[in-house]
Amino acid sequence: MNKYKTVFISDIHLGTKMSQANQVLEFIKTFECEKLYLVGDIIDGWALYKSFYWPQTHNDVIQKLMRMARKGTEVIYIPGNHDEFLRSFGDHEFGNIKLIDKDYHIGVDGKKYLVIHGDQFDVVIEHAKWLSHFGSWAYDVSIVINVFINRIRNKLKFKPWSISSWLKYKVKKAVNFIGDYEKTLCNYAKSVGCDGIVCGHIHHPNRRDIMGVTYLNCGDWVETCSAIVEHMDGTMEVILWKK
Repeated sequence: MNKYKTVFISDIHLGTKMSQANQVLEFIKTFECEKLYLVGDIIDGWALYKSFYWPQTHNDVIQKLMRMARKGTEVIYIPGNHDEFLRSFGDHEFGNIKLIDKDYHIGVDGKKYLVIHGDQFDVVIEHAKWLSHFGSWAYDVSIVINVFINRIRNKLKFKPWSISSWLKYKVKKAVNFIGDYEKTLCNYAKSVGCDGIVCGHIHHPNRRDIMGVTYLNCGDWVETCSAIVEHMDGTMEVILWKK
């Protein structure tokens, strides 16, 4: 059993067929931590609004998180754009889980991290929500296609392949968007006196230093199955989990 100071998880997208909730459950079984941050898009309200999908494994994730909170883990839920319906509650607490818009996490090493989902810095989300919803639909379609492709690749004993990850690395506009997004968040973190920022939103796990600010993205549990962990010595690490 791994023991971490803090664990940061985002973008599980419970309520969608693409969510790898079973992988989340397997990952959670491997560690104990003092504090757990749920950094947005844990529940996909956009998808649930269109059609209700909630299998037992998705319910199991929620129950597991609530059980962790009851047993003493400090669980903090920071809503994202897909679970923005929770933002209307303001700072709230339910089932021992704290619901807040953003937080400032002080690391073991004394560094101050802004913890926020990150959609607030996405110009598309802020100024053209209809386009963002279209992008979400296109992403969902690409995942469905990807599942079909990987079934064939699996039969041929090839490694899994991700369409959207390939596009993120190869398409110039996507690469530029990710770079601009990371710099924008780091600029903001620096402006509010933080040494680093922990976010999610773009499904692109990463750890890098930008202008003296530590940028940490949790990734997602749709494709990459990734998280950020803070070790007891203060080291921040990207975990790429695949059971």
